[in-house]
Amino acid sequence: MTDEGFMGPPWQMDWTLNAQAARDILPENVRKMVDAARAELVTAADPYFRGIEADADLPDGMRVRPVESSRPKGSRIFLFDGGNGWMIYSFIRRVEDPQIIVEEVFWQ
Repeated sequence: MTDEGFMGPPWQMDWTLNAQAARDILPENVRKMVDAARAELVTAADPYFRGIEADADLPDGMRVRPVESSRPKGSRIFLFDGGNGWMIYSFIRRVEDPQIIVEEVFWQ
């Protein structure tokens, strides 16, 4: 627990069954990219990456954007492989056990 009363990174991460199945059928080199994106996400101070250039510290080829700009606390899309792949996720901020839920994984 941090001074603010919330747990901090590393965050817990769960996958929907469809997202896990989509990840599992990707080629091994792409699964490694998904795992690298996951590592960045679970260790981020703010999984929403709020603010201007908040995702500037991510490795090249990775970006985070809101799925809908009208919902600032809604789902996010984590782009990897220069935008060829993405994970759509939500962050459930609870005092106990906050976590990231991956809803969709895609790579083309």
